[in-house]
Amino acid sequence: MSGFIFGGPKNLVGSCTDNTGHVNGFVKLLQKKYPEIPVYQIDERFTSKIAKQSIFASGVKKKVRQNKALVDKVSATIILQNYLDYK
Repeated sequence: MSGFIFGGPKNLVGSCTDNTGHVNGFVKLLQKKYPEIPVYQIDERFTSKIAKQSIFASGVKKKVRQNKALVDKVSATIILQNYLDYK
């Protein structure tokens, strides 16, 4: 199983956000360059909040918890896990 997994930016009611066009544009470029590799967009709503809660529950210090890069990595892991659970 292979493919590109992306978080699909949506607002709370499920409509597009300011970032949706950027992500969709990048997806189109990938599909053009790698037409044989499927692309999956997974709903990314609440992933940052869930990531922050997970980081907090893990007991790391406040300074580490405030690291946006860490939140982004954990959010990406959640998106990938959601994809795997869906498959």
